[in-house]
Amino acid sequence: MEYGLLGFIILVLDIFAILKIMESGASTVKKLVWILIILFLPFIGLVIWWLAGPRAR
Repeated sequence: MEYGLLGFIILVLDIFAILKIMESGASTVKKLVWILIILFLPFIGLVIWWLAGPRAR
């Protein structure tokens, strides 16, 4: 049960991150790279995005 809840929370945060990436002023290539990082490395990609990702204007 705990792992299912943790997985759901990570999924919601990943979706939030992807939406924020789409809103950012970064180039299309940078947006694509960030989205791929988050999709292939859900937890680690989320942490990396939070620390160094593109910021909205």
